[in-house]
Amino acid sequence: MNKKTMKRVKIVSALLLLGIFGNRASAQDWPALKFYQEANQKADQEHPKEKRVVFMGNSITQGWGNIDPGFFEQHKNFINRGISGQTTPQMILRFRQDVINLKPAVVVILGGTNDIAGNTGPATLDEIFGNLVTMMELAQASHINVVISSILPVFDYPWKKGLEPAGKIIELNERLKKYAAQQHIVYLDYHSVMKDEKDGLKSSLTEDGVHPTLAGYKVMEPLLEKAVVQALNQKKK
Repeated sequence: MNKKTMKRVKIVSALLLLGIFGNRASAQDWPALKFYQEANQKADQEHPKEKRVVFMGNSITQGWGNIDPGFFEQHKNFINRGISGQTTPQMILRFRQDVINLKPAVVVILGGTNDIAGNTGPATLDEIFGNLVTMMELAQASHINVVISSILPVFDYPWKKGLEPAGKIIELNERLKKYAAQQHIVYLDYHSVMKDEKDGLKSSLTEDGVHPTLAGYKVMEPLLEKAVVQALNQKKK
């Protein structure tokens, strides 16, 4: 085999590999669009359309429905669309399907902690903030009122230690609070009532320092209910 033929073989091999891995990448459902597709089709049968509230979030939101299902049974108009491990860019990609198309009156957004943990790669606070703003803007453009939640306090992530997230979370929450005030959006402050002396999540409210236990959700629920009522009473943008 001469050098020219060998070169052609290498090029063809490289193209084949690109095709194989390209197909694999396109076949992956990175934002998990399929996760709630079936549930979304049944949403009108299972949830009233009046005063509908959709929860967009990560494992803290998803786990809420598992740990305290009675809370969502009590509020039939609440639709949980949290997915464990997700970061804000993943949420943006499924925001139309899992929020806008359900035509809620209010969306409750809780995200950003997995971005700080680097679940889908490094992310700056500017990028995380921008992604959360994008979701708020998408909601308002679709005449959906917004509740933007503070990120829950974390002193250290058990799956990625040493990132020192506590200060980053406080800074991001301050930016969200300021933006919410400027845009007349409801800001839901979980952080100040759930933090300990190290700006982590109180040990009485968690087992791993990140995810609330039932006791944690019981602290969050009245705060959420108050914020939702406030958002429902706002005029549409």
